Amino acid sequence: MAYRNLEIGNRDAVRTITVNRPDKLNALNRDTLNELTLAFTQAAQDDAVRAVVLAGAGEKAFVAGADISEMNGYTPVQAQRFSRAGQTLMSTIERLGKPVIARIQGFALGGGMELAMACHLRVASEKAKLGQPEIHLGLIPGFGGTQRLLRLAGRSAALELCLVGNPIGAQRAYELGIVNRVVAPEALDETVNALADQLAAAAPLAAAGILDAILQGGETTIDQGLAFETQAFALAFATEDMREGTSAFLEKRKAVFKGL
Repeated sequence: MAYRNLEIGNRDAVRTITVNRPDKLNALNRDTLNELTLAFTQAAQDDAVRAVVLAGAGEKAFVAGADISEMNGYTPVQAQRFSRAGQTLMSTIERLGKPVIARIQGFALGGGMELAMACHLRVASEKAKLGQPEIHLGLIPGFGGTQRLLRLAGRSAALELCLVGNPIGAQRAYELGIVNRVVAPEALDETVNALADQLAAAAPLAAAGILDAILQGGETTIDQGLAFETQAFALAFATEDMREGTSAFLEKRKAVFKGL
């Protein structure tokens, strides 16, 4: 289907979803939230898609936040619906069952940082800036920022970023565990594409099991999480991916040992 605020591209088994509002620094209005939710739902349902890259158009911003001009006139009831729409999108991404990489080339602020944190992996340019500046607007994060930031970076970092509201650079975000990799701007696409290709080539059911075990099992007690892991581990033995992967690994190991 045609999207007003997104561009969708496919490269082999990798789908790229790009927020395309560069004149608004890719800010998230209600229509864009709905389009993103639909685009990720379609990616989840398409068996040809093994990994997804989420990007923002232009050089300045991944996503600079929610669309303040639209939010400014909201009543509390409308704000609640907007928050729920944003949280629905973030949960859709997080629970996609396929790896999602955020390509962060510039500003990822407010809703943009929340969008990046909902992805499974984040690769940032050295020029990227990340932050939760909502307090400067008299607001708090509404798309899951307080909760995912807490889980990614810990209570101290979450409190500082949300209470002070100042953005941090990509290297500091890496040190806090918010982003996975920081690269030179000219190496961003190559790094993201290589990582996406590696994820797309991995056994899809094993990848889905890992995502479930870490993201859902990690929200339970350790005993419940271990039980969740055991079930996912056992189910993998029923897949052709496991049999093919094990055979290929044993052959590769045999060749390595033979050369020693």
